[in-house]
Order: sequence, then structure tokens, then C-alpha cells
Amino acid sequence: MLAKKLFYAVEAVLYIAYNGARGPIASRDIAVRQGLPARYLEQLMQRLVRGGVLRGVRGPRGGYVLARERRRISVGDICDILQEDNGEDDYKGTPLGRSVVLPVWESARTRTMDYLKQVNLADLCEEAEAKLVRKDTEEKMDFAI
Repeated sequence: MLAKKLFYAVEAVLYIAYNGARGPIASRDIAVRQGLPARYLEQLMQRLVRGGVLRGVRGPRGGYVLARERRRISVGDICDILQEDNGEDDYKGTPLGRSVVLPVWESARTRTMDYLKQVNLADLCEEAEAKLVRKDTEEKMDFAI
């Protein structure tokens, strides 16, 4: 029901929310962690900038930061920005499809989006902390004297 690109985008934005306390995070670093081509992820990130979820920071230590507080960005916001028109409004199929299947499809999509709009990045970060998911910034701080 939800495209893989939405999953990758939500994961990338969550990564920034969870690990971005020390500054911007480069999309190429996230792409490497996700096993994605950097260009693919960069396109998603740019759409999220235009949608007001992320803010791009230029320069040698540039990358992306959240454009708003974590609690003010829902998973549904990310999906809304990236979800392309799937042509359901233009569906010209059979009367059975239009009158029976399409309403079920729309109901499922609406319920899913209603749920995703209730889940914000702060909630997901708290869940990651509760599950003891290590932040990358903690890994990089490990050094010997």
C-alpha cells in the first residue's frame, strides 16, 4: 500500500531527527546506510525541502536539518509530500470497480493516512531510545586518549 520510497524517506527524515543534534546530515551518508543510490535519495530530500519538512544547509559540513520541531512533523506529512497522484480520481474501469473496489481502496488509504498523521518524529525518536537504538553521533564520539 505504501511505496518503498515513502519508507526510505520516512527513515531518512527520522535519521536526521534522531542523529541531527550536532548539525546537518549529508544525504549521501544516509543513502550509504540505507543502501540506496545517493541521487535517488537526494531527489526525495529535495522534495521534502520544498514541502517544508527539511531545510538544506550548504557548505563543506552541509546537509539537511529538520525545518520544524520533531513533534510538529508527522509521518503523514512526509507521505503527503511524496505521494504522487496515483490516478484513482481518473479511474475509468468497470462499474463494479468504481462502485465497490474503489471505495474500499479509498477508505483504506484514508484510514492509513489518518493514523500516519498521528505519529510524529518525536514519538518515533522516543521509541528508538526506548529500544536502545544507538545514535550515530554516540558511535563517532568514541575515542582513545
